[in-house]
Amino acid sequence: MTNPYVPLLVMMALAALMAVGGLSTSVILGPKRYNRAKLEAYECGIQPTPHAVGGGRFPIKYYLVAMTFIVFDIEVVFLYPWAVSFGTLAMFGLVAMLGFLLLITVPFVYEWRRGGFEWD
Repeated sequence: MTNPYVPLLVMMALAALMAVGGLSTSVILGPKRYNRAKLEAYECGIQPTPHAVGGGRFPIKYYLVAMTFIVFDIEVVFLYPWAVSFGTLAMFGLVAMLGFLLLITVPFVYEWRRGGFEWD
């Protein structure tokens, strides 16, 4: 009998090979004509404004929105396999998922209290 993880490992190896192959091919075959405009930071064609004194600060909203997507992505990634194998996991699966949902509620409540869901 073969190991059931062999197809998964083959798929991961092929994905890694294609990623590394694509990057290395673009380095080898890509154009190497650098000039001052290409080496500058991309600013949408607008001259950058001077930074605020002390380096300036980003509003916390940027980080809260990013955290919202991360929290819900992680939740979905774990809920799909759990829903598929719910019948075989029985009570252990239910308790484990309730614990996971309790843990995932902590950043949700934090974000709610910080105003991450208030859209201006």
